[in-house]
Amino acid sequence: SQAARMKLKHNINPVLLQFINFIVLVYSLVTYIPWYILSGSKQAIAKAKQVKARPVNNKPGGAYRSVNSLHCLASVLYPGCDTLDKVFKYAKTKYKDKKLLGTREILKEEDEIQPSGKVFKKVILGKYTWLSYEDVYIKAVNFGNGLAVLGQQPKTNIAIFCETRAEWMIAAQACFMCNYQLVTLYATLGGPAIVHGLNETEVTTIITSKELMQTKLKEIVSQVPLLQHIITVDGKPTMWSEFPKGVIVHTMASVQAMGAKADTGNKQPSRPVPSDIAVIMYTSGSTGIPKGVMISHCNIIAGITGMAERIPNLGEKDIYIGYLPLAHVLELSAELVCLSHGCRIGYSSPQTLADQSSKIKKGSKGDVTTLKPTLMAAVPEIMDRIYKNVMNKVNEMTSFQRNLFILAYNYKMEQISKGYTTPLCDSLIFRKVRLLLGGKIRLLLCGGAPLSAATQRFMNICFCCPVGQGYGLTESAGAGTITEVWDYTTGRVGAPLVCCEIKLMNWEEGGYYNTDKPYPRGEILIGGQNVTVGYYKNEARTRKDFSVDENGQRWLHTGDIGEFHHDGCLKIIDRKKDLVKLQAGEYVSLGKVEAALKNLPLVDNICAYASSFHSYVIGFVVPNQKELAELARKKGFKGSWEEICNSPEMEKEVLKVLAEAAMAANLEKFEIPVKIRLSPDPWTPETGLVTDAFKLKRKELTAFYQMDIDRMYGKNVK
Repeated sequence: SQAARMKLKHNINPVLLQFINFIVLVYSLVTYIPWYILSGSKQAIAKAKQVKARPVNNKPGGAYRSVNSLHCLASVLYPGCDTLDKVFKYAKTKYKDKKLLGTREILKEEDEIQPSGKVFKKVILGKYTWLSYEDVYIKAVNFGNGLAVLGQQPKTNIAIFCETRAEWMIAAQACFMCNYQLVTLYATLGGPAIVHGLNETEVTTIITSKELMQTKLKEIVSQVPLLQHIITVDGKPTMWSEFPKGVIVHTMASVQAMGAKADTGNKQPSRPVPSDIAVIMYTSGSTGIPKGVMISHCNIIAGITGMAERIPNLGEKDIYIGYLPLAHVLELSAELVCLSHGCRIGYSSPQTLADQSSKIKKGSKGDVTTLKPTLMAAVPEIMDRIYKNVMNKVNEMTSFQRNLFILAYNYKMEQISKGYTTPLCDSLIFRKVRLLLGGKIRLLLCGGAPLSAATQRFMNICFCCPVGQGYGLTESAGAGTITEVWDYTTGRVGAPLVCCEIKLMNWEEGGYYNTDKPYPRGEILIGGQNVTVGYYKNEARTRKDFSVDENGQRWLHTGDIGEFHHDGCLKIIDRKKDLVKLQAGEYVSLGKVEAALKNLPLVDNICAYASSFHSYVIGFVVPNQKELAELARKKGFKGSWEEICNSPEMEKEVLKVLAEAAMAANLEKFEIPVKIRLSPDPWTPETGLVTDAFKLKRKELTAFYQMDIDRMYGKNVK
């Protein structure tokens, strides 16, 4: 079974193991009846087995809807709140003095010199200071009015290019109130992509931070001729003189002061209507130049209505930690869900998230330890990192500690797969691991890319909470599916949200049909109010990716391949773009190959590559430094990190490990990489080789490794 394959291996004496198993059996029998009566798990087990979505008709390719919205899709969070400004006003009235946005104060910054001579910036951070719903509302009103003083007109574009922080959300709410169209750009996009987004949207004003202004904007400002105003959210920058004539730099506080003084009594501000564009979100995309997705007020509201329904007991007791890019639809949606339900949002960053994070000074506390969040969103890359870090720590334990952890881990895995909980293991064994994320997490939301079954199960076990795996795209306002909290199966993304319906369309080239047995399969199409307006100034691409049916329902063609299980849950099984036909005619799914190999301790990241002109698959691998160095030591190979990675001998050793794992994962012989290139440098959004959600950018990776591709396919490399 899958559970048996995911169990950890121990080295306990068989006689002792029999005795331990007997003790566990007695404990389970003694505690089962009181646990069953007191924990309410009877209902959870029953819910897990229920059908969660059904097709609306019996025709092949009929749309599936959640059983909670079979007759009518949900589209509004609160009655009458059909635009984002109304949603915030409703929340402000309801939760007036409650805390909303929190930021940690910087107590001290230090430069720490590493043994290599590099200088790392380290910070010591204080407590979270909070703004209430009322505070945020007033700041947003003033900022919106201040932008009007600077000449911003309703229904015109304004850009935000800034890290995830409270000021980002305040600026966004100001734009929603005044009907300005907010253009969002990832802070890690490359120069040409930023220039493209700013010029295509013809913005005259950009909201940014001092650091991004000095590091990214300074170099490109001269290439954005229409730019007139730069607003920094965190005070005056030190360098003023370097900006072209005609560009004025303001602080957010000074614009808010202008807005507070402005006489808006006679003028009725232009409020948005549901069909107005709220956000033009540039997706870094795994291919080509970024596309601007136009997302209306009603798209976002429908999306967050669907998401909120999957989070039980969401409310004022919840604390959400915000650290993913707000320019990403997953983070923006998650924060808007929290804001509309009275939750607190505490801001963080990947560099300050945990006690061990790169910017946190040793001995001081990371953000999760201070905030103790109950809700957290993560992309699989971050969860995979946590998984590998904990497993490395387990391997460093004494034999007794390691075997105790493994026994508890395997026992809990069995219990979870039956729908049971393990309070004793949770408090005695997994409490320390749980504290890595603050100790209070009750739900982890995962999106952005597929999460492996092993990582999902690890998070369930060690962090003692469900992992809500979701599927959605920027083009569907982030909404599509999310697993229910009591669904502990792995590898699936759940049933359609109450705001949308999903159907599968035949894809003949890949051999996927909605009449397939036992499960219908095909390209995933999402329909509903959350399906966005299209791409900004790109009618041709909009026509290609979106369609409207005879009932006026708008559908997004995702390019992902899925199958529906009997309980109405969706599983992503392939992607159209990832399918390559080899020379001999076999189809290889690159994503499937990567998923099978990505969770090896030896692999930090992997990109499979195949060409229709050749008969085998190759790959680029970012190896785990500790694991590869250990493998090199065992094989008697000496050299620097670069020398190890460039060694044909070490490439062969890593290939052996990959081949073993590929066989264990039941990959076909033609799917297993035959040659690889070990990369000494990691792939980060800054390198331009992965997106902000750490999805592979195949086109860029191919260009970057072109010489290696030629070498591995036996071409003459000059």
